[in-house]
Amino acid sequence: MSPLFTKENYKWMIIGAVIIALGFFLMSGGKSSDPNIFDYKEVYGTTRITIAPILIVIGLAIEIFAIFKKK
Repeated sequence: MSPLFTKENYKWMIIGAVIIALGFFLMSGGKSSDPNIFDYKEVYGTTRITIAPILIVIGLAIEIFAIFKKK
């Protein structure tokens, strides 16, 4: 019986997981210098609202590609 995934499938899965992890890292919050002041730019910045979710979706698409890829 042959294995379910090949070495290339695992390579694509690792690439997808790294991109997903990068997206979550970019989405995570930074420590505020003053906890009594709310900084809108820090929470609603382009990186957290746009770039990070796009990276996560791209990573998930790569994972789906890796699962369905044939030899």
